Amino acid sequence: MIPRARWLALAAVVPLLGCTDFAPKYHAPIVAVPVSYKESGPWQKADPKDSLPRGPWWKIYNDALLNQLEDQLNAANPDIAAAVAHYDSSRAYAAEVNSILFPTVASNAIANWVPPRAPGEQHRMFNGPAQYPIEQSPARNFNVPNQYTVNGVGAGAGYEVDLWNQLHDMVKIALYNAQAAQAMLVNAQLSLQAQLASDYVLLRGLDAEIDVIAHAVKDYQDGVNITVNRYQGQIASGLEISEAKTVLEQAQAEESSVEASRALVEHAIASLVGQPASQFSIKPAVVTIALPNVPTGLASDLLQRRPDVAAAERQVAAANEEIGVTKAAFFPTLNLGVLGGGLAGGMDQTLIASPLSYWAIGPQFLMPFFEGGYRRGAEARAYAQLREAVDNYRSTVLFAFQEVENDLSLLNNLGREFDQVSAAVTDSARSLQLSLSLFQEGGVNYLDVVVNDIQWLDTQTSAIQVQTRRLQANVDLVRALGGGWTTKDLPGPDQMITLDPWKEGFANPYKQQ
Repeated sequence: MIPRARWLALAAVVPLLGCTDFAPKYHAPIVAVPVSYKESGPWQKADPKDSLPRGPWWKIYNDALLNQLEDQLNAANPDIAAAVAHYDSSRAYAAEVNSILFPTVASNAIANWVPPRAPGEQHRMFNGPAQYPIEQSPARNFNVPNQYTVNGVGAGAGYEVDLWNQLHDMVKIALYNAQAAQAMLVNAQLSLQAQLASDYVLLRGLDAEIDVIAHAVKDYQDGVNITVNRYQGQIASGLEISEAKTVLEQAQAEESSVEASRALVEHAIASLVGQPASQFSIKPAVVTIALPNVPTGLASDLLQRRPDVAAAERQVAAANEEIGVTKAAFFPTLNLGVLGGGLAGGMDQTLIASPLSYWAIGPQFLMPFFEGGYRRGAEARAYAQLREAVDNYRSTVLFAFQEVENDLSLLNNLGREFDQVSAAVTDSARSLQLSLSLFQEGGVNYLDVVVNDIQWLDTQTSAIQVQTRRLQANVDLVRALGGGWTTKDLPGPDQMITLDPWKEGFANPYKQQ
């Protein structure tokens, strides 16, 4: 029978279970959010409530090869795979921590054979020395021979009562950190997808530049041939031949430089899609990629669309719960436990009939009294970490708005620059055509043609470069706006705690496939 005083003590404690939570009431940090974006342009959709398409956002550029490369990146990029593994680890840890809310049950069994020894000599069992001579063995009676066996079985169960919500706060911390890891996974995927799209746009821009320069090289070669013929007919001078060759060689050098840049971009794409650069190539092609409309949505929506902002906010929530854990550590813990078992030995004893059985049941209180300021230090550290997390969140939000405004500003200014350089291309082409007509009629020398030809080449390459930068800024704007992701995509507690590694395919990376 349990004494009445113990029942009264237990009855006094039970009403307190789960009634106290020391974690501060959580509110997301307050940050200044602009009413609208400062920059805007005709390439944006008119309705500010529109949002980016969910899923494969890169399809807005309508390029089949880009779609294929993005699929390869999602499947084979090692940085994405590492981020997935980190998230899986966070989920597994959340499931591990969640187990502290449940009782633990364990059992043990022993089966030892005690060999014969001389009378009075200590017995040495297989699992360690006995602490008594054979004549005093508790598992032996007078009818047991010098050689005998000892068998035992036991079981126990324990449960820590969460008086101060400390255990629940620990579970929340693990869940919030797992959500932050998932948001960082999305952020890593989005960054790499945008990097691939930007590199692909650059590659196609370099292809267009090479094509223009190659045509110019052919024209310059024709110019050299014409000048040589004119020189042989004593119409042109040797100076004109030198000038024509100089222009040709400069164009050839520029072509080699652009081809070298293209090779580096192609190598970068190879690494992004998880392939060795020496085994990867993209066939050169002049491809026109239209500048798509990018709906920016409302400025206030950016906090729900950026995965890095969501990760920072989840880290603030986790730091907030850590305060509750450190505060609860000042108070006693209550453990409820039960254990029992039996020991039998000799030839005529069984575990059921053995008098050497045991059992115990009851609560256990643990209360810290003096630890040299350990818990005060832990509490102060938790508050400092919360301040750090809040400031990191605010910094992330400010940087998010900065990136969006940067890309909007770039698109506006590059749009005006593209219109201007396009007009310059038209004018330079007209000047080149007039100079060629005058040259054929003998009205100007070849140097005038060369000057106009160089201007035409420069304006064409400038137009290609500006358009490439516009497309890259467009891609970066999609990334800055979150790529269609929202905080609604964060996994809930059930998705992280319910974990089956076999069904989810947590593979051994060292196992040969």
